[in-house]
Amino acid sequence: MNLALLFPLGLLALAAWLVPLLVHLARRHHYAPLDFAALRWLRAKVRPRQRIRFDEWPLLLVRLLLLAALALLLARPVLQGSAPDTHAVIAVAPGLDAAALRAQQPDADWRWLAPGFASTGTQAPRAKQPLSSLLRELDQQLPAGAPLTVYVPDPMPGADAQRPRLSRPVQWRPIARTVPAAPDATSSAPRLRLGGEADAPAQRVLNAVQRAWSGQPLAAATDAAPVQGEIGVWLSAAPLPPAWQAWLDGGRTLLVTQPVTRAAAETVVLRDAEGQAAISERRVGNGRLLRFHAAMTPSTLPILEDPAFPQQLLTLARPPAAPQWVAAAAHAPLTGAHAPAPRPLDLAPWLLGLIVLLFALERWLATSPRRGVPA
Repeated sequence: MNLALLFPLGLLALAAWLVPLLVHLARRHHYAPLDFAALRWLRAKVRPRQRIRFDEWPLLLVRLLLLAALALLLARPVLQGSAPDTHAVIAVAPGLDAAALRAQQPDADWRWLAPGFASTGTQAPRAKQPLSSLLRELDQQLPAGAPLTVYVPDPMPGADAQRPRLSRPVQWRPIARTVPAAPDATSSAPRLRLGGEADAPAQRVLNAVQRAWSGQPLAAATDAAPVQGEIGVWLSAAPLPPAWQAWLDGGRTLLVTQPVTRAAAETVVLRDAEGQAAISERRVGNGRLLRFHAAMTPSTLPILEDPAFPQQLLTLARPPAAPQWVAAAAHAPLTGAHAPAPRPLDLAPWLLGLIVLLFALERWLATSPRRGVPA
């Protein structure tokens, strides 16, 4: 173990030692000489040199120690290499019955696998954060070598794209629970909003796509901008109206067959069976513009006759969301991450206690009745 200072400049406060030294020198006892008539005719002799002598040296010593402790406190001393607290920790994901689990080991350190990692004796936090991210954070907060047990629901929500990698082995305890029913895909399917003028063949294709998505027919064309949950379709050669342009720039998706005014680099995102480009994508503001490379007729775009085309277009227009639930057993943490750096022991609480004791001792010595007696 070795002592380190987080703020060494705090030791400059030791210059305050001059204050009690000067005070004690100034408060020395002086004895005034008295003249006697019988000694008036004696020859004066050289007075002996006076030595520097401190009166009340116990009080001076205590005051110096008090100032030294205050200076050391400002320097923020820490003790490195001390033995860490490696008691076992058990983390429980919110949503599980922590009280029933805690009855198995009532004396263990039970914590919620939630921001702050509060004790399970408190109410479960409502803040939502990916469990994998929280698990990595908890692993870095605990001392190296501290055993960790984690209870998670099975299937588990809040998973990342890969299994978490920790610095320690974890006792992974999945607990089976009922998975909420997934919403109906047809009820959440987007609707196509047709704007401008479109020929009859294109409308028939879009109507077939809409029925394949949701079972509903295509709505009539309108000049109003699409609303939330709709995908815009602009097949006219006329430029986009300002309302449609603002809607696209806000992060929406628009299907077109004509190039737009603000051209940009395109990326082919869909090809037909022969490898011919069918749909390209470009960024417009924060939105996405999907452009058909030809008129929407089976003769010019053979991919329209592919039975998988509606699903392919849906995937392009609305990419599938990340899975909400994963098998807990398949997402058990791996090992191999860097071990957390050992935390030094902060000596500030001990110094504060020492300062209080020195201050009490200094006050007792300073107010003692014996102080007035010369040494």
